[in-house]
Amino acid sequence: MTTAVTEPNQTAVSLPSSEVVWTEAEWRAFEQQTREAALNAASEETAWNFVVRASRRVMRRYTTSFFIVSRFLPRLKRDQVEVIYATVRYPDEVVDTFPLSSDERTQRLNDWRNAYEVALNCNNLQESLRAEVPCFLAGFAEVVRRADIPPEHYRSFLKAMEMDIAPRRFDTMDALIQSYVYGSATVVGYFLAYVYGAQKPDDFNRTLNAAQDLGIALQLTNFLRDVGEDQHRDRVYLPRDLLDAEGLTAADARDPAHQEGIVRVVKAMAQEADRYYRRAAENLDAFAADSRIAIQACIDVYGRLNRRIIENERGLGYRESVSLREKWQVLPASKYWKIPLAYLLS
Repeated sequence: MTTAVTEPNQTAVSLPSSEVVWTEAEWRAFEQQTREAALNAASEETAWNFVVRASRRVMRRYTTSFFIVSRFLPRLKRDQVEVIYATVRYPDEVVDTFPLSSDERTQRLNDWRNAYEVALNCNNLQESLRAEVPCFLAGFAEVVRRADIPPEHYRSFLKAMEMDIAPRRFDTMDALIQSYVYGSATVVGYFLAYVYGAQKPDDFNRTLNAAQDLGIALQLTNFLRDVGEDQHRDRVYLPRDLLDAEGLTAADARDPAHQEGIVRVVKAMAQEADRYYRRAAENLDAFAADSRIAIQACIDVYGRLNRRIIENERGLGYRESVSLREKWQVLPASKYWKIPLAYLLS
């Protein structure tokens, strides 16, 4: 969906705009439905399965690419990845999509953060639910316990989400990666690395490094195809020094006079993202063998999207994407049957 933005004496430039997938009320209703089912479950495992199925529905609704590539994980790992996704999706919706004031967004995140700490102090999923922890957070606390994920990583993620409520500029690429991308994407990569596992214990540091590289690459790609939409939210993730080099101290993606310079910055950052994708691929062998198909597919799908951004000649008003057919092409043909089955079971 696009919104035409017109400035005086300028030609309208079509920029992407946010689209509501689920309203906050729909999230709350779905959460309550899942909570009741899990609380009334006869066992912890049955309660866990209710939360997993709900998380799978969230993933399927919000991301075609990640939903497809995660189908190639073993079931126990896939279940945990789906819960992770739902637990990072909701705060992202709070700061990006729900029609809330800054104070309301801050309060929602504070409530979510406090609930996470409650969940960490509980012994199991149903105990967390009885303590009024939201079902996805209660499930994530189980993932933290099962996969031995350091609890501080999710705290870093929530700090990054809080930064989006009052956006600020980043002077350099390093500042962007270290102060924002670390919390918004690197630690999410760490969550997944703990779930995916290493081929050998000695390889775990390499899995973390690869997860970090892939997280940075994915975040940069998402920034670069959403420059216009981010500006609509008063966010600029393009480093100040790169814009200054183009003479764009006050860059405006809606201004046709700024388009060429911004596109050059976008392409330069996409080239940097491409280097991160390649580094992640070089360390793919560090991951457990049963996780590699999914990780490789993720690198291939989003790497292809990133290359589209590098090669884009249609300007900022065009949001690059990878077709469903192309996503299938990066998957092993012998596993195609998993995809329609996953949609039917969901």
